[in-house]
Amino acid sequence: MESLRRNLLSLDGKGYGAYKSVRGAYSGGWFDLFIDHVQADPFAPPSRGRIRVLHGISGFPPYLYGSRTRKIALQDFVARNFYRLLKAGDSGDRSASGKGGLVGVDRCGQEVLDRTAVLVTGDFIEVRFTVGLPARGRTVLGREAARLLTEFVPGIAERTMLYKNLRREDLVRHVEVVEDQEYLRGALAERGLVAFVGNGSILPRESGVSDRPLTGPAVVPFQSPPGLEVEISLPNRGRVAGMGIPRGVTLVVGGGYHGKSTLLRALERGVYNHIPGDGRELAVTVGDAVKIRAEDGRRVEKVDISGFINNLPFGLDTRSFSTENASGSTSQAANIVEALESGASLLLLDEDTSATNFMIRDGRMQRLVAKRNEPITPFIDRVRELLEGLNVSTVIVVGGSGDYLGVADLVIMMQNYMPHDVTGAARKIIEDTPGQRVVEAAGRLCRPAPRIPLPAGGKPDRFRVRARGVEQISFGRDDINLAYVDQLVDPSQTRAVAEIIRYAYERYVDGKKPLSAVVERVLEDIGREGLDVVSPFERGQHPGDLAGPRKQEIMAAFNRLRSVRISSGKNNRVTQ
Repeated sequence: MESLRRNLLSLDGKGYGAYKSVRGAYSGGWFDLFIDHVQADPFAPPSRGRIRVLHGISGFPPYLYGSRTRKIALQDFVARNFYRLLKAGDSGDRSASGKGGLVGVDRCGQEVLDRTAVLVTGDFIEVRFTVGLPARGRTVLGREAARLLTEFVPGIAERTMLYKNLRREDLVRHVEVVEDQEYLRGALAERGLVAFVGNGSILPRESGVSDRPLTGPAVVPFQSPPGLEVEISLPNRGRVAGMGIPRGVTLVVGGGYHGKSTLLRALERGVYNHIPGDGRELAVTVGDAVKIRAEDGRRVEKVDISGFINNLPFGLDTRSFSTENASGSTSQAANIVEALESGASLLLLDEDTSATNFMIRDGRMQRLVAKRNEPITPFIDRVRELLEGLNVSTVIVVGGSGDYLGVADLVIMMQNYMPHDVTGAARKIIEDTPGQRVVEAAGRLCRPAPRIPLPAGGKPDRFRVRARGVEQISFGRDDINLAYVDQLVDPSQTRAVAEIIRYAYERYVDGKKPLSAVVERVLEDIGREGLDVVSPFERGQHPGDLAGPRKQEIMAAFNRLRSVRISSGKNNRVTQ
């Protein structure tokens, strides 16, 4: 580190390119500093570095990282503290050019995700950070750089990477809360549940642009209806009680602004673990649940939507349906079939974000427009078949389609943000007021056949693959629009998805493997070697701004890539 300091001081006043000489590894006694990438000029993406501490010095007890879940929680805790102290500290000269003097680490949201920002192995803990090497114009500010790299960054590391300097009770609680959520999610299936919302949970969020919990006297803690309350013993917290949503078809009903969509939103996010204090630590959903919505304008490539849409005008084949500009109904049908292809066992739908003509045709409309002139088989006529034939449950927020009461196993009414089991009342209404509509489903709903991506259309130059926020990926000359993939929650996940697609085309897209198998192979590599494996950089230079996505979101991104090509071989079709 003294050598690095002297070198940086000697560069003071030189041209910016002189910074290239600082790339390398440096010992700080109790830590090692790696400068892996040096930016070309003050306005280029910042330089990348890592700081590493061996466990013999860090002092973290092995029980805090003894399982994958605990390791992810520990990494998350350290990343959050590193970020917090960076924001609170003075990292450099504000008059420097570009982002000179700014030190950064990946920002974490309310979810606890597997990130590359912090790496914990059996031997060491490592934080990956960025730093804008300071300059005035394009002249090196060597003294400021020396302070940043030999004093400021090591100072933050000392306060966050040594166990003795952390609030141990907060760290242990963080790890145990995450572990309890993972255990709770794993315990759902054996109890016949697809979701659980603990009593006392705070589901409303601060605002439409903030995912933090709502606070204040108006907040209503969640309380299960007595008939739906179940108890589960967690490894750290002990016994907890809450509302269990069983496998089946569940309706969430109620007046406007009474909490229907808030509950559904919590179930969407329940596929992830949350930090202590989020309010949703006991709101968990089966890990493969997928939110379904209409998505006008999306591209669809050879998806079998014939279970929902058939006999289109001009003889369009819905068994291998393709379009560059899907309608609300065709997009929602494709989204369901693609979710099934990804292995989803639970579909989440909101009437407000669905295509009305896809969800239902009432009796009067059936009398006016004969079935022979209507290509859509509405979802209401397939939802029971999804459950009984394919073992796929559904939770639907319904505000206006009373016919859905006739296909539901459970009806939950939200009133002033409190749930009530009104299944009995709903069945009485069905008995007293028989519906006028007739079931329109014809044929059997089959599990979708494997779809095989072809190498053509992939493999762009690796440096032309990048993410922009949560909702957009640039893949060569194509853009992938993920605005309606509601369960992507972090820009770092989107960055990881971009790299995963590139990696998949380079390694596994061969025109033989189904898309699901391609993604599974990538996830196996990640499970074995970590998210670093999909980075386009040489080993040791991995970015610290990736976070783990689910299989469902990876496949959703593949399906929205406009250059993707799918095999149309009819021998791939699966029937039952």
